[in-house]
This record gives sequence, structure tokens and C-alpha cells, in this order.
Amino acid sequence: MTSATTPSSQETRRWRRYLADERAEAQVYRALAERRDGEEREILLALAEAEKRHEAHWVELLGDEVGRPVPPSVHNRVLGFLARRFGSVFVLALAQSAEARTPYFTEAAATPQMAADEMIHEEVLRGLAARGRAHMTGNFRAAVFGANDGLVSNLALVMGMAGTGASSGVVLAAGVAGLLAGALSMGAGEYISIRSARELLAASHPSQDARAAVPELDLEENELTLVYRSRGMADDEARSKAHEVMTAVHGHPERHLPEGAMPDAVVDVDGDHIGSAWGAATSSFGFFSSGALIPILPFVFGMTGYPALLVAAVLVGMALMITGSVVGLLSGAPPLRRALRQLAIGYGAAALTYLLGLAFGASGLVT
Repeated sequence: MTSATTPSSQETRRWRRYLADERAEAQVYRALAERRDGEEREILLALAEAEKRHEAHWVELLGDEVGRPVPPSVHNRVLGFLARRFGSVFVLALAQSAEARTPYFTEAAATPQMAADEMIHEEVLRGLAARGRAHMTGNFRAAVFGANDGLVSNLALVMGMAGTGASSGVVLAAGVAGLLAGALSMGAGEYISIRSARELLAASHPSQDARAAVPELDLEENELTLVYRSRGMADDEARSKAHEVMTAVHGHPERHLPEGAMPDAVVDVDGDHIGSAWGAATSSFGFFSSGALIPILPFVFGMTGYPALLVAAVLVGMALMITGSVVGLLSGAPPLRRALRQLAIGYGAAALTYLLGLAFGASGLVT
């Protein structure tokens, strides 16, 4: 089918790019689907089919001007490469961000339904990415936060010590001490945090002793109703449930407790998503150490004075930009904005401690 009117050369170029991007996005979803199964695979294939409707729209508008296929945007080409090679939550997050930046709201040739489709596609990808993020929140969170803390805290420590006028040897010693103390503190803190979270979660589940005691309760006079009410049931519903359970128990020859007789915990948290206490502690220790090592590398390799501080600041800045970008990608937010935020926070803390060092110490940096 050809379009009713021949598009202008500018429209032709723009619509061809839209067509290429729609085809590329469908390929991304199919590539992601190949690495998944079950419901996630079906959802991704359905998204790929939905992109075909948009593709057909541009083919119809272009008519005889479709011409030879043009390459999609660089972003979609990179996304396609990553989807074919990795298929990770990072790709889903990038695809989510791409759908959010749809040009169809301002494109007169696109239908309102197409723009709405893109927004819904973003929400679908947000849901799929959330599943992957949930599995990463334990050890990954500890790793990212550990690296950031190591970068910022040890750069601030090094800058603060340098500001006092301490020699480069003293600055290096302080940096190494900060690395060890911070890494041990972070590791211990993560272990206690995860362990405590698991213990609190376990404390919310019904007791096995209480479960075993239910068959021995009196049919008419028992407190099972109170158990259900304590878990959030209304009074009438709790009484009905208790009567149903106790009737089933006393009507069974061996007084077996029926399935679902004891209510589940109110806290709806999967212990696997919390992560391993030792895994989080190890990740936090290792990544804090790797982050805290960067500010002292120039001193380790013999640099002194202001050149060492400048190199340390540049290295830490690059690392903060990387970690900020990773967090931005995973959250579906613009990576550059998150990277710049990390950089501003890190440099702000370092500058403040350096000024405090100048205020409380001797002026100048001794080599």
C-alpha cells in the first residue's frame, strides 16, 4: 500500500529513521526473549509483535519512498548488540529508558495510539527490569554502595590530611588506615544488617510449635480466632476461618492440620531477595577496598604533593562517573545525570575536608 501523498525529503528521512528504529527495537525484544523462558519470553515476544504495528504505519506512510533500509540510531544499534550478547537487566533498563524518550508525542505523522503504546511499553519493561533488580538488591547493593563509600570517604580523608600540611608518607599511611578501617566496618555493618533482616523476617513466620498445638485445641473454646485477627483478618472472617479449620481437624481420623490453617507472615518479603549475609559482607569489604584504593594509588606509586592529589581526584572522578552511570542504567534514569550527581557529591565532600584540613593544620602541602 502506498501513502496518499508523497512525503517531503525531510519527512522521508525522518520516517525512514523511525522505521529503522522500530525494526531494531523489535529485534532487541526478540533477542532478549531468546535468553528467557516462560512468561517473560512471552511478554517480550508480544512487545516485538507490537512494534510491527508501528513498523507497518511508517511503511504505509512512506509508500514507494521506503527505499533501502537505513541504519537505526546508534543507541538502538548498541542496545541490539548488548541484547544479543548479554540479555541482562541492564539491557532492559536501557530499553525502558529508550521507550520513555519516544518522539511520537511531537511527531504529527504518528498516531496518538502509537505514543500511548510507547508509554505502555516502557511500563512493561519497567516491570520486567524490576524482577531483575529485585535479585540484585542484596549483594549488588552492597557492592555499589561499598565502592562509592570507599571512593568518597578515602578521597576526603586523603584531601583532609593533605590540607593539614602532612607529608605524603603520612597521607599514604592515613589512606591505608582508612581503607582497612572502612572496609572492615562496611563488611561488618552489611553482615549485621542482612543477618538482622533475615532474623526479623524469620520471627514473623508462624511458630512450628503453635502449628503442632492446633489439633489439640478444643473444638468450641479456642483462641485460633485471635491468631487470624492478629494477622489482619476481620473478626467475622477470623471466626469463620477458625470454625472451618477446627471442624476439619476434629473430623479427620488423625487430626491432621489442613493446608493454610496457620496464616502466613504479614511481612511479604522473600528472604532470597535480601541476600546472603556473608555474601553482602564480602562484597561490601571487597568493593569498599577497591574504591578506597584508588585515591591512594598515586602515593603508592611514589607521587607526592599536589600532583598526587590531582591524579587521585581525576581517578576518583572517573570511578564515580562509572558507578553513577551503572546505578542510573539500572534505575532507568539518565546515566549522565546520575554520574554527574555522584561526581558532585564526591568532589564536594573532598573539597570540604580539604578546607577543614587547611583550617586546622599548617598551610601548604609538604612533599
